[in-house]
Amino acid sequence: MAAPLAAAPLAVQQLAPGVWVHQGVQQAWMEGRADDVANLAFVVGERCVAVIDSGGSPAVGERLRGAVAQVTPLPVCYVISTHAHPDHVLGLGAFAAGNGGNPPQFVAHSRFAAAVAARQRSWGNALLRDGGITLQSQELVTITLPVAGEVELDLGNRKLALRAWPTGHTDSDLTVLDLQTRSLFLGDLVFVGHLPVLDGKLKGWLAVMSELQRLDVAFAIPGHGAPTRDWPVMLAPQQAYLEALQRDVRKALRDRRSLAQTVQDAVLPAGSTWLLAEHFHRRNLTAAFAELEWED
Repeated sequence: MAAPLAAAPLAVQQLAPGVWVHQGVQQAWMEGRADDVANLAFVVGERCVAVIDSGGSPAVGERLRGAVAQVTPLPVCYVISTHAHPDHVLGLGAFAAGNGGNPPQFVAHSRFAAAVAARQRSWGNALLRDGGITLQSQELVTITLPVAGEVELDLGNRKLALRAWPTGHTDSDLTVLDLQTRSLFLGDLVFVGHLPVLDGKLKGWLAVMSELQRLDVAFAIPGHGAPTRDWPVMLAPQQAYLEALQRDVRKALRDRRSLAQTVQDAVLPAGSTWLLAEHFHRRNLTAAFAELEWED
């Protein structure tokens, strides 16, 4: 019997010299077995390659590894995770063996490992239930380079500036800036098209966005949606949504509305074009309510 064919490498596009991006589909992770929903990327230096996020399943990670190999023979020396959500990290194991027995450094926020440990069982259950995929323990690799502040990585005449952020979208958000092209990989600190998903602190996220908009950026690559040169204008829809979420929850609290009443009455403004609002808006209200009911 013939051996099964390897899955096709992911489609990638070169946004700037040495900067390659794969754009995931705008769909909820594992809805209809969808595992390829996050934006993934890699940057090629003169010495080696840095992968930025690895995808929503081991199979997507393998396809991303194939895409890297199609572009360059250089080894992958860093695999960077922008935050601990399954659609961005479940392909990590595909890179564990490295090239020629030299495994890469696995890089993430200093709080990443704890966040993964807390969620690993639920991720495995979702993969098995919705995709028939068994998540092996070795497919969630050990982080070998935790980042607590700012770190620079050298790929060979090409440096990446990594920054660990305070709790915002999650408690493990990390951005990656390619200093050569001013390409900023934002993870899910910024969503385009896909409704933003709150899994950290609403006020913290708004504060992070205020700092982000001051950065000098030529290309911005969000965690979901199309990359763009339109910076910081691309932040405006998410800013408006998060500010409205904060405003609406504070009003509900002033009006002595319960969480159940607030969630039941949840509506987006007329004309809203956010995708996946039916999956995440009520969840966002719940998270924001739990945070803001205790503010001074």
